[in-house]
Amino acid sequence: MSTAFDVIIVGGGAAGIGAARRLAAHGSSALLLEASSRLGGRAYTQDLGGYPLDLGCEWLHSGDRNAWVGIAETSGFPVDRGEPPWSKAHPGITQDQDAQEAAQKAYGEWEERLRTVAASSDRASDALEPGGTWNAYVQAIAGFMSGVAPEQISAADYLAYDDASTGRNWHLPLGYGTLVAASLPSSTTLRLATPAERIDLTADGVAVTTRAGIVRAGAAIITVSTAVLAGDAIRLPCGVDPWREAAAALPLGRNEKIFLEIGRDAAFEPDSHAYGNLRDPRSAAYSIRPNGWPVIEAFLGGDGARIVEEEGPAAGFAFVSAELASLFGSDVASAIRPLAATSWSRMASIGGAYSCALPGRSHARARLAQPFDDRLFFAGEATHPFDFTTAHGAHDSGERAGDEAVAALGNRYGVGRRGPLAAAGTRAAG
Repeated sequence: MSTAFDVIIVGGGAAGIGAARRLAAHGSSALLLEASSRLGGRAYTQDLGGYPLDLGCEWLHSGDRNAWVGIAETSGFPVDRGEPPWSKAHPGITQDQDAQEAAQKAYGEWEERLRTVAASSDRASDALEPGGTWNAYVQAIAGFMSGVAPEQISAADYLAYDDASTGRNWHLPLGYGTLVAASLPSSTTLRLATPAERIDLTADGVAVTTRAGIVRAGAAIITVSTAVLAGDAIRLPCGVDPWREAAAALPLGRNEKIFLEIGRDAAFEPDSHAYGNLRDPRSAAYSIRPNGWPVIEAFLGGDGARIVEEEGPAAGFAFVSAELASLFGSDVASAIRPLAATSWSRMASIGGAYSCALPGRSHARARLAQPFDDRLFFAGEATHPFDFTTAHGAHDSGERAGDEAVAALGNRYGVGRRGPLAAAGTRAAG
């Protein structure tokens, strides 16, 4: 393995690729180490049944200011700016419309009460109406948004995302994961299935130990998930404990998807939406026949995703099939069959869905984003002040870390736009 790089990027998700793109724009050499056998991290499109289905992030949230939109269009990827399926309820569902409206109203009122809670306990569950009829619905939606129950959500953190969102949600027909994985610059050296095991500071920069040996560079950008960073999979230099503690204050929630294939002609309206049991905090949200495909995508958060994590995919399929039968009638059971289920919480290289600040700990995002000794730089959705939980927040944090690394190397070596190794050969390779 080559040892002459300006920067080593640890993690090949949206943040790592964002960092690589920024370093390439600066003319700096970079090596990207990815623990798994593919690029993309929590952006993962897989061909299932002949359809490019996003197992991870799927929507270009805040599309009118989402960096991936420009990347997609420059790269020739189509962007669908139409309304998302959740704006179109499936017609004919057996559900009480008055109850649906009451549940949604209760959720809106809970969000408004979060502003008062944010200035006191900062615990989102304190904004629930005591004994509220629709608390289970609020808990389910909070699980979609944050992956955890309201008791574990910082109200200030929740509102920071909500206030910054533009509400524009666009789609990539070829898959978000497809775009992210295709966006690594050709100038970046890539090593898949090569987890970083240890990172040490050296006189000239950093040394990263992998199973393939030690590689050295002027700096490292760490983009792994907070679950990985807070754990012991990577041995980091002394003094990094505050960063690990910040990561632990931003744990990953639970979010999983279950895909079902529509096996025969059935009266499912394409590009529509349904919601399960309004009174069950485990309920799923259903995207029905996205892009007209004979597929139903069930999205589970918090307690619902726990079913898949703890009991396995079969239990998840059984749960969503029962919900669909309650919505569409018992005949639906013969019209659908299992296609796939995700297992983000069980993936050692990721460990969950996306970050959520614990009550009173929203400041941990800024702490985690700080450089360490001008040699280690941190990126990832968890480090973004308001676009956390998103692929564009991850991308933008990678750009920020790339700029920080280039500036630090320039100051250290007294070189200009290009990195120190480009100017000084293998100086940092030691």
